[in-house]
Amino acid sequence: MTAPAGRTALFPISATLPRSFAPGSPERAAALAAIDVVRNESFDVANLIDGVEVRTGRTQPIITPHNHEGVLGQVHHGGVAQVQAAIDASLRAGRSWSRLPWEQRAAPFLRAADLLEHGPWRERLNAATQLELSKTNYQAEIDAACETFDFIRANVANMLAMYEVQPGSLPGMWNSVEYRPLEGFVLAVTPFNFTCMNNLALGPALLGNTVVWKPAESASLVAHLTMELLAEAGLPDGVINVVYGSGPEIGEVALTHPDLAAVHFTGSTTTFQHIWRTVGANVTRYRNYPRLVGETGGKDFILAHPSADLEALAVAAVRGSYEYQGQKCSAPSRMYVPRTLWPRLRERLVELTESVVVGDPTEPETYVGAVINERQFRKHEKALAQARDEGIVVVGGTTDDSRGWFVDPTVLEVEDPYSPFITEELFAPVLTTYVYDDADWDNTLRLVDESTAYGLTGAVFAQDAQAVAQADDALRYAAGNFYVNDKPTGSVVGQQPFGGARASGTNDKAGTVWNLIRFASPRATKRNHLPATDYRYPHHQV
Repeated sequence: MTAPAGRTALFPISATLPRSFAPGSPERAAALAAIDVVRNESFDVANLIDGVEVRTGRTQPIITPHNHEGVLGQVHHGGVAQVQAAIDASLRAGRSWSRLPWEQRAAPFLRAADLLEHGPWRERLNAATQLELSKTNYQAEIDAACETFDFIRANVANMLAMYEVQPGSLPGMWNSVEYRPLEGFVLAVTPFNFTCMNNLALGPALLGNTVVWKPAESASLVAHLTMELLAEAGLPDGVINVVYGSGPEIGEVALTHPDLAAVHFTGSTTTFQHIWRTVGANVTRYRNYPRLVGETGGKDFILAHPSADLEALAVAAVRGSYEYQGQKCSAPSRMYVPRTLWPRLRERLVELTESVVVGDPTEPETYVGAVINERQFRKHEKALAQARDEGIVVVGGTTDDSRGWFVDPTVLEVEDPYSPFITEELFAPVLTTYVYDDADWDNTLRLVDESTAYGLTGAVFAQDAQAVAQADDALRYAAGNFYVNDKPTGSVVGQQPFGGARASGTNDKAGTVWNLIRFASPRATKRNHLPATDYRYPHHQV
C-alpha cells in the first residue's frame, strides 16, 4: 500500500492563519450568532458505537466554566458494557477499513477539513470550544478550526511521505514495504484543553486503524460535534467509536484487552504513568506489544539573560503564561531573571497583568476566561492561598467562584529555586519567577535543566549570541520545543513539531511522520523474479 512519487505535493503542509475578529468584521458577527445557537441548543450527548448513539442514563451536565448557570446539555457516561461494545465494533470495522486504498481512507478526512474550513462547521465548533472550554474567540479559532484542519491535511501528506520510503532492489527481485495498520484497536485519550487534539483519534484512523476514543470529561461536546462533522464527511461507522466517562472505569477494560494495539494519549503525567504500569503488568496478555504514545505535563521555562530585550520578555511572559488561563501544556510557569533586569521587568509585569481583562470569553475584550472545572479551581485556590501566606505574590494571587471558576493572572517571586511553585505543575495563569545574580548564569542554566522532571517547552531571551548558543547546548534535553526570543507556546502544525521527553512524554511529535509511524506496522515483501534451481552455490563446484 504505497503511493506514487509526487503524490505528497497534492497535500502540502502549511499553517492556516486565524481570522482576526476585528470590530465590524463578518467573522465576529458570525461567531456571536453561532454562540447564541450553541448556547441554546440543549445537547444530549450519547456514546457513539458502530455509528449508533448509546444513552446510558448516567448523565452529567455540560457546564460553561465561566458561568455555573450556563448548562449546554448533558452527556451520557459509558461503563464496562459500552467500552467492550466499542472495542468489538472497532475490531469488526477494522476488517474492511484496514484494507481500503489510502485514497478511500483519506477522502472523508479531507472532506471534513474542507467542511470545517469553509462552511458553518467552523463557527459551530469554535462556539462550542468557547463555551465548553472557556476559550476566547481567537484562541478557539486557532484550536478548533485552524489546527484541526491543518492536522488532518498534514496527516495525509505525512502518510504519503511515509509510504514513499521504500527499500532498494537488485535485478531479479522487487523489494517493497507495506505500511499496515496495527493489529487490534487504538485507544485514544484526549485532553480538555484543545479541540484539535481530536487528532489523537483521527491520525491513527487515517492509516487504517480503528479507534476507541475516550475524550476528557470536560470536553464532551466538542468531541460530539467532531464526530458529527466526520459523519457528514462520510467516515464509515465503527472506525472511531466514542465512550464518555471516567478514565479509570474505561481504562480498566480497554487497557487490559488482548487486542489493545496502541494508546494515543495527551493528559497528565500521573495518568500516563498509570497507563504504562498497567500495560507492563499485563504484557503477557496482548496479541502484540502495545505502542504507548503520550504527551503529558510540563513545567515550562523562560530564561532571561542580562542582554534580554525587556519589552519582548514581558510580552512573551504575559502571552505565554495567561493565554487560555495557562491551561496549555506548553505555557511557561517558571521564569529565571537576572537581578539587574528584575526591578524594571517586575514593574512592567505588574502593569501588563493589571491591564488583562478576566471574564466571559465570548466577550471581545476578555483575555482570560475561567479554568476548566471546580476540581481544578479548588487546587489553584489552595495553592494561591499558600502563596499569599508565604508573601510571594507580586501581582494577582486571588480567585473568584461566585459566577465562574476564575483565577486571576498571577506573578509570584520565590527565593528558593526548588520551591514547589517553580518545580511542580499547576496548570493555571500563574508565573513563578526566580531572580539570579547576573554572574551566576552558568549555575542558572543547571537549575533550569535539573529543577523539574519535565522536558516539554522552554525559551531563552538574549541578544548576546554567545549566551544563546550556550543555553542551546546546556538545555538540549530540557525542552522538546525550544524557542529563542519568543514565548514557548503556540507551536504551529508543520512548523514547530510539538512534543517533549523526560516526564513530559514520548516526544513523538504530533502532526509529523514520526508520530504516524507509531501507528503503522511495516511488512517487507521480496518478490523473486528468478528463483534458484540448484541448492548449491558456485563455490561448491569443483
